[in-house]
Amino acid sequence: MRILVTICARGGSKGIPGKNIKPLNDVPLIAYTIRVAQEFAKLYNADIAISTDDAQIKNVACEYGILTEYVRPEQLATDSAGKIDTILDLLLYQESNVGQTYDYLLDLDVTSPLRTLEDIVTAFELLKADEEALNLFSVNNAARNPYFNMVEQKENGYYDLVKREGAILTRQSAPKVYDLNASFYFYKRKFFSQGLKTVFTQHSLIYLMPHLCFDLDHVIDFEFLDFLLSNNKLDFSIWKY
Repeated sequence: MRILVTICARGGSKGIPGKNIKPLNDVPLIAYTIRVAQEFAKLYNADIAISTDDAQIKNVACEYGILTEYVRPEQLATDSAGKIDTILDLLLYQESNVGQTYDYLLDLDVTSPLRTLEDIVTAFELLKADEEALNLFSVNNAARNPYFNMVEQKENGYYDLVKREGAILTRQSAPKVYDLNASFYFYKRKFFSQGLKTVFTQHSLIYLMPHLCFDLDHVIDFEFLDFLLSNNKLDFSIWKY
């Protein structure tokens, strides 16, 4: 069984400039992802590959043990470039280098570091146990529910529930929904052979995080997480140098 761990870290960031290598509790953000990737790789003898268009990111990754000659193509380093295409390009490059095909791919998102090694291992076992599944992604319980308290504009210009199916009068009676936390994604190799462009398929699994996890989209997100880490406010541990 061959596994590739990918870390995609583009240089441009409008919300938080330089966020992939911005210090978080005195450690570059990308280092948290590199560390958990290395721990997972030890368990499964996996390879780790990084996709970036930025020399500074590449240098920082090298400092923490990830050296690569791969350079992300310019067309995959834009705001409009799809993540699946970016991963696939790195996957094909890596397979060409090693001369073998991988069975599974784990993609770790740098900007959502609140995952544990236990999370990743447990999720991987879930995917391996389901022969029909193509992929798996991490989620949290959703704070809002499209069946109960999320609205959208309808064709007549007025607003109504995103999903109106039956008389749902309480949040507890609404169908269960989840938030993608953008932390990690597992794929079977055959996922990439089907020309899929999003993680959503008819055979996707989820891993429900049993703890806090969120993506760093805005400066306040980064400051909040820095506060939690520097003041030891998390009720779980993430890998740190």
